[in-house]
Amino acid sequence: MGAARVGEAVRAARTSVSSAASRGPRRARLNLKRIDPWSVMKFAFAVSVVLFIVIVVATSVLYLALDAMGVFSSVNDSLGDLVNAGGGQGTEGFQITARGVIFSSALIGLVNVVLFTALATLGAFVYNVCADLVGGIELTLAERD
Repeated sequence: MGAARVGEAVRAARTSVSSAASRGPRRARLNLKRIDPWSVMKFAFAVSVVLFIVIVVATSVLYLALDAMGVFSSVNDSLGDLVNAGGGQGTEGFQITARGVIFSSALIGLVNVVLFTALATLGAFVYNVCADLVGGIELTLAERD
């Protein structure tokens, strides 16, 4: 008796699975009506910090590669010749150095962190207001074929 019930349950499960497979993938329609600004701010801050690190490292590597090729020494020499030809006192006050380049990229990166985080959070607020007016974004989710 118990074995017959198990066999019957297995057959019923197989037929329901095969009929579901013949129908195609399941689909679900969803509306995205609200985005939590706090979550957006945390995520945007994390992404912008990672991008800050990437920018500083890439700038450092690029500076070191160009400095090894002698690009910045020739630029500094050309700048000195240009200022001296114009009757200036020299370029001791302005030189392209590793410290200046990396500091400048870090400063620009920090400004980007603040702006990216603020604009993403503001974008979430604007989306929420617009979604209240028009109903949000409609998404259709489906299983893979």
